[in-house]
Amino acid sequence: MASAGWRAGLAAAVVLHGGLGVGAASPAVAATVEASPPEAAEDGPRRTVLVVGNSISAGYGFGLERGWVQLLRQRLGARHRVVNASVSGDTTTGGLARIDELLATHDPDIVIIELGGNDGLRGQPLAGIRANLRAMTDAVQEHGATPVLAGMRIHPNYGPRYADAFHGIYAAVADATGAALVPFLLEGVATDPTLMQRDGVHPNAAAQAKLLENAWEVLAPLMFNDAAPGASVGREAPLE
Repeated sequence: MASAGWRAGLAAAVVLHGGLGVGAASPAVAATVEASPPEAAEDGPRRTVLVVGNSISAGYGFGLERGWVQLLRQRLGARHRVVNASVSGDTTTGGLARIDELLATHDPDIVIIELGGNDGLRGQPLAGIRANLRAMTDAVQEHGATPVLAGMRIHPNYGPRYADAFHGIYAAVADATGAALVPFLLEGVATDPTLMQRDGVHPNAAAQAKLLENAWEVLAPLMFNDAAPGASVGREAPLE
């Protein structure tokens, strides 16, 4: 049986692999909920949230309608708009190629960037991953929106030096830009076999509520902050 650490690394890395999503890839989707649940905020600024991700946010194995992004829609209610532009197998290169059009089309206030795991799984150079994440973050801020980076981890079999440096990219980009950071979107999921699919590498439908809570801790202050979109929350960008 695999150790907890091995399972954590494997889940965080392989769950994003486009090859595992062949035949089940979900197209980019734009949708809004039609009713507000009791917990939805009824006052404050209206926000549009754009999620640019891969299979973790595209509902791999159970469908978009049961994924954490849909749960986010339900939590926010009809006052806010949530656009899911996640595609299974996507990389930071793919995300960077799409970001300008997505920003122009949906005019978001907040953009959650959940990408990078597939790059790490393929052993892509860290400098390129970081540059792509930085470029996406810069594009979001130049549009006047607030970026949120969703951190990922990869298996230590790629070498602890590479794996640790990979995970550190997210904090480094957040520190350099003032972007908000979810340290590890799969926290509390990757090490729990009851929250993983039968292949042992994809989070299952039951895990989606936990993914939402991991994101919500960072997202909530942005959603209900009266500051203008694009403002840094909780992090100070260095002077450059």
